[in-house]
Amino acid sequence: MPEVTKTKISKQSWEAKLKETDVTKDDINKLIMEYLVIEGYKDAAEQFIDETGVNTPINLDYINERMQIKYLVLDGQISAAIEQINEINPLLLETDHVLFFKLKQQQLIELIRSGKIDEALEFSQEELALKGIENPELLPELENTMSLFAFDLAGCGSGDPAATSNLPDEIAALIDYKHRQAVASDLNSALLSSQSQPSESRLPSLLHLLVWAQDKLDEKAEFPKITNIFSGELG
Repeated sequence: MPEVTKTKISKQSWEAKLKETDVTKDDINKLIMEYLVIEGYKDAAEQFIDETGVNTPINLDYINERMQIKYLVLDGQISAAIEQINEINPLLLETDHVLFFKLKQQQLIELIRSGKIDEALEFSQEELALKGIENPELLPELENTMSLFAFDLAGCGSGDPAATSNLPDEIAALIDYKHRQAVASDLNSALLSSQSQPSESRLPSLLHLLVWAQDKLDEKAEFPKITNIFSGELG
C-alpha cells in the first residue's frame, strides 16, 4: 500500500485559521460555567463569575442541595436521598417513574448488600413489586434485582473485585459501585432538567470531539496539535 503524503501546515498558517473561527470568549466562558454548575462546583462557579463577569440565570445555592442528594446516593443512603428530593421537588419522583424505580431498586440492593434479608424481602414486596406491575417495561430489571437473594453477597460491598469474581456479570454489575454512580448521575440530570437547566455539560463532549478530529486530521496532514487541553498550547 503506497505511503500517504501528508499536507504540511505551518504553525503561523494554523494560528491564522484559528483566528478566523467564530468562537467568542463569552461562548467559551458559558461552556465552562455550564460545566461547573452541572458538576456541582459551586465555589469555583462563584469565583469564575467574579473573574469573568459571565452572566448566569442559575441559582447557585441550589447546587449544594443537588450535590448533597447526589452524594447520599453515592454513599448508599437512598432513603435519606429520597427524603431530600421530596423536600426540594415533591413532584419529581411522582412524575418520573423510571427514576423512582431506580432509586428504590438501589435501596433494595443496599439492604441485600448489608445482609438485611428479611427487611429486603418485605421492602421488595411492598415497594417494588407494585412498580413492576404498573410499569411492565421495568419487570426484567426487577427480576434481575430479585435474583440477588439467591447469592451470598457477604463482602461484596468492600469494593474488592475478588469478592464478586464468582458472580454472574449481571449480578456483579448491580452491586458494583458503578451502579450507584449511574443512579446518582441519572438523578443529577433529572434534578437539573426539573429546573430547566441542561442535564449534561457540552464541554467533555467537545473535548472528545477535539481529540477525535485531531487524530483524523493527523492521518492526512502534519499540523500543530493542541498538546495541552488546559492551556490550549499548540505543539
